[in-house]
Amino acid sequence: MEMIVEVRDVEKRFDDIAALDGLSLSVPQGAIYGLVGPNGAGKSTIIRHLSGVYRQDRGEIRIKGERVYENPEVKKSIGYIPDDFFYSPNASVLSMKKYYQGLYPSFDGELFQKLEEAFPGIDAKQPIRRLSKGMQKQAAFWLALSCRPEILVLDEPVDGLDPVMRRQVWAILMSAVAEQGMTVLVSSHNLRELEDVCDHVGILNHGKMLIERSLDELQGSVCKLQAAFREEMDSFPEELKALHFEKTGRVVDMRIVDGEEDLALLPCILFSPVGTRIVYGWPGRCMMLVTTDEAIQMKAAELAARMEEAI
Repeated sequence: MEMIVEVRDVEKRFDDIAALDGLSLSVPQGAIYGLVGPNGAGKSTIIRHLSGVYRQDRGEIRIKGERVYENPEVKKSIGYIPDDFFYSPNASVLSMKKYYQGLYPSFDGELFQKLEEAFPGIDAKQPIRRLSKGMQKQAAFWLALSCRPEILVLDEPVDGLDPVMRRQVWAILMSAVAEQGMTVLVSSHNLRELEDVCDHVGILNHGKMLIERSLDELQGSVCKLQAAFREEMDSFPEELKALHFEKTGRVVDMRIVDGEEDLALLPCILFSPVGTRIVYGWPGRCMMLVTTDEAIQMKAAELAARMEEAI
């Protein structure tokens, strides 16, 4: 499988903060690659390196085998939609169209006209800054897709879009991948959202790659768990090396890589399987785990037996 984007051991520091800490990733040609992680994981930082905005302190970044930073020829093949974009005060979609035509030899005027039907609520002559946030993001997609980039880099692309427009934007992106062979790299803090559209996923935390797999491999190796604590948690226990977690009051939803269940269950001091509910806890923190995964239930029973023998 040919890799169009290759990142090797990249480091980037801002004063004493390590935004990227030996990060490596590979994006196959024609893939939709999801970059997932919590706020502060380093997603926007690596995206700004891939788009040539930042220069890494150490490591190597190559797109189509070429370095990106200060390489205008490579940048002509990259489309970029940041999370917080900026247009000059009086810029309209039509004036930005002329601007992009001067930057991208691949700009397709016919595609621009065709995409106008997909974004009917936008007045192409109106200043973009007067549009709502959702409309501004639609305008950004309209312009970026019209450039027919080989690689489209998206930072939190559907934030601010209503559910109907989200589905439409994803459909347009998947169509561009299928028809043009475009490669898409998209960042999000929401793994569930990307599961429906990506074929490869990389999960970041603290500037490092925790796991990088095809979606099929990831779906076959990740356990979804839900835990309810007696009291609301201020922080998530480090003993649970979860790929992703969300907290709502006392309830925590988490995802753990297959084979790591022992890491999640071994810190227990109280362990009592009850049907599909497993009650256990850390010192001072008792919780109830709810899972329908038979493999985890069996492992829980084995661990409980071992713990009883050890007491």
